[in-house]
Amino acid sequence: MGKKAIVAGHICLDITPVFPDQKVERLEELLKPGKLINMKEADVHTGGAVANTGIAMKILGADVSLMGKIGDDAFGEMVQNILNEYRAKDDMLVAPGESTSYSVILAIPGIDRIFLHNPGVNDTFCAEDIPGEVLSKAALFHFGYPPLMKKMYQNDGAELVKIMKQAQEYGAATSLDMAAVDNASEAGRADWKKILAQVIPYVDFFVPSAEELCYMLDYERFCKLQEKAAGGDITEVLDVETDIRPLADTCMEMGAKVVLIKCGAPGMYYRTAGKDKLSKVSARVELKCGDWANQEGFEESYVPEKVLSGTGAGDTSIAAFLAAMLEGYTLKESLQLSAAAGASCVAAYDALSGLKSFEELKTKIKSGWQKNKMI
Repeated sequence: MGKKAIVAGHICLDITPVFPDQKVERLEELLKPGKLINMKEADVHTGGAVANTGIAMKILGADVSLMGKIGDDAFGEMVQNILNEYRAKDDMLVAPGESTSYSVILAIPGIDRIFLHNPGVNDTFCAEDIPGEVLSKAALFHFGYPPLMKKMYQNDGAELVKIMKQAQEYGAATSLDMAAVDNASEAGRADWKKILAQVIPYVDFFVPSAEELCYMLDYERFCKLQEKAAGGDITEVLDVETDIRPLADTCMEMGAKVVLIKCGAPGMYYRTAGKDKLSKVSARVELKCGDWANQEGFEESYVPEKVLSGTGAGDTSIAAFLAAMLEGYTLKESLQLSAAAGASCVAAYDALSGLKSFEELKTKIKSGWQKNKMI
């Protein structure tokens, strides 16, 4: 491909206990105090944007460096061993005496995922951890999951702004992905609307989920959607006109160039700025502005062969979108490959096992791969 990409931000070890196949409607049907549940094997793999998006881009053919921070503990060693299988550990930062981040993921059939998360050394990640020499050679700098990294949301996101601004100053195009915010945590007390207003001017490709973005920009609407979903996934009750488009409007007003909003199983909403604004994206990307400018729509997802877990599906769909963009695909082609990668991902418990090459995905799309009709 010849275009260097950097994926930085949050990385952790994901531990997914595999539950029995029987679906349940309510959590308390399965998880009760004092109850013994016979489980299957646990699936252990890397998680977070650095691993999920970075390795997925690498599998899809991109030239990627992974820049995450881990501790020198047992979990950190496991992370490095996994990354080494993909020849992707060389740019990782190891912090002596610090703990590696981990998540225990409860993927109960019939219930949305529950995450038990320790941010670990991700909380100390900062702009100084990213060498300017590496940025100066990158076409794209992608940063993921700032809500799970303390320094990224403290002081109204000053460190996050510094990171994205620094990447652009070194000549790289930038992309930013978010993560769900725990309302009861310190991140939940941050002024995310103010943070986004300050960082989006330095973001070329903004790729959050609808749930994350609604929480950050319109908390009152977010609460109403939660109530409407009655404990389920709010993506099941989203309306493009009344819920998604207003969020995109706000992002565009803040200075966004390309906005891709992940809407779960239904698909992805997209909006792009005009040609003049897109022309300011780094020339290293070689974006075909005429093909990408002034576009808006909803890319419906493809029907997966099976659904085992949604873990990492959003990350791998973004990986496909960015890798396709770097490879010179049109916006429409990039969106199709993004949706196809997400549908492939959910067929496995981890983010990477179900991922297929662009050629395999294109062949399946051309053969008439069925789309979801949910929004």
